[in-house]
Amino acid sequence: MADLIGLAILFLILALVAYVLGAKGVAGLSMTIAKWLVIIFIILAIIAFFL
Repeated sequence: MADLIGLAILFLILALVAYVLGAKGVAGLSMTIAKWLVIIFIILAIIAFFL
């Protein structure tokens, strides 16, 4: 599960760099991917906690 949060942080950094460079489409897509990775990570962490 550590890989998921690592990927989410990577996409967040990519989104911030893309936004600064003016590529707002890439930044929006990267933020969406990062958001979904964090959501999946939280769901899997909750499931692992109860199992």
